[in-house]
Amino acid sequence: MLAYSGGFKKAAAEVAEMEKAGLDLVWVAEVYGFDSPSLMGYLAALTETVEIGSAILPIYSRTPALIAMTAAGIDALSDGRFNLGLGASGPQVIEGFHGVPYTNPLGRTREIVEICRDLWRREAPLVHQGKNFTLPLPVDQGTGLGKPLKLLTHPVRSEIPVWIASLGEKNVEMTAEIADGWIPVFFIPERANDVWGAALSKGKAKRDASLGDLMITAGGLLAIGEGDDVTALREFARPMTALYVGGMGAKGKNFYNELVIRYGYEKEAELIQDLYLSGKKKEAEAAIPDELLELTSLCGPKSYVAERVAAFKEAGVTHLQVHPIPLGDQSSASLIADVKEMA
Repeated sequence: MLAYSGGFKKAAAEVAEMEKAGLDLVWVAEVYGFDSPSLMGYLAALTETVEIGSAILPIYSRTPALIAMTAAGIDALSDGRFNLGLGASGPQVIEGFHGVPYTNPLGRTREIVEICRDLWRREAPLVHQGKNFTLPLPVDQGTGLGKPLKLLTHPVRSEIPVWIASLGEKNVEMTAEIADGWIPVFFIPERANDVWGAALSKGKAKRDASLGDLMITAGGLLAIGEGDDVTALREFARPMTALYVGGMGAKGKNFYNELVIRYGYEKEAELIQDLYLSGKKKEAEAAIPDELLELTSLCGPKSYVAERVAAFKEAGVTHLQVHPIPLGDQSSASLIADVKEMA
């Protein structure tokens, strides 16, 4: 997951170095800062082999056709290296920043995936009748001049991998049914089956065999070395964890808080949220269980990190997602090379 708070161009240059060390896929986020397609286009020009993914493009900020066009465009620029990651985001961002009602996220996601795949195939002009989207627009909702159209340009690929970021049971079930890949967050491999196993099984039971097996990307901070100074690097995840668990949503409408409760940290989740929403961010950070930080990261001696890599693999993770923290004469690229050997 590309972190570019220190400057995107510097982060992109690091990706080019990590690519040489065997980096397979880089994810580019979009919240309410720079748009991610601009950044992904820059990455496409700077790299040659690494796959580039959106994690995530919010489903409310663009029309389905524009999402399909954007995916096809980046896929063309990268010579077939794009992965489309979609997600619903949350009502605070969607309604507060984009001014769009946060309604029917599951149905909307399903229809967007259908429309994108129809447009990429170009088998016929696009006609879609759904609860969320009707294309062309009906006469009583517009001028009546709309007509079915195909994507004007020919995509490099008629099938671009679609990943969905989901946490709730129904959303995870739908992801396992229709998506090529799944993007969970705060993934604890030892507890993932207890939280999501039933939903994944239900979705996979309805899955089209032509989609193949569901890909999963998960991981966390990566640091390899000896001593307490290395395991202390897990602390870097504390502010972001507090933001998501405590502040990314209102009371009763915070998907990340609900996830932490399902992991068994009910009292801690409530305390973190109460502290964060009352403006006590440092206290909220301190309330995050050390165990949660440990289980969602890969920081420690090489043998320990290898055990964590094996745990993620055993839990079904196909794409280990890491945020390298170099130590001493290490580089992000050397850490990528090390963890590739473990995988």
